[in-house]
Amino acid sequence: MPMPKGMRHERGYATVTGEGLGYREIAEEMTRRGHKMNHASARNYFIRAMKKLASSVKEINPEADTDSIATNPVFQSTIMGFLKEKKNGPIL
Repeated sequence: MPMPKGMRHERGYATVTGEGLGYREIAEEMTRRGHKMNHASARNYFIRAMKKLASSVKEINPEADTDSIATNPVFQSTIMGFLKEKKNGPIL
């Protein structure tokens, strides 16, 4: 599901400056580690993972659109927050 040129999500862009790596940096790191990858593939893998996480929202709200949830910057930032909390200690 590529974003059309100039497309901007209603709540901002998905990449969060200063909070992590962009798709290009992820692709460069994966290539450095021996897994040849370009930035489009890095985005596709990332969005696929976000869709799996967003599927739990669909269980609660069957009318929810998994694609729009997965690409929502607020959803992605929330997942990042959960991962940071988990890294620093138990969430519960």
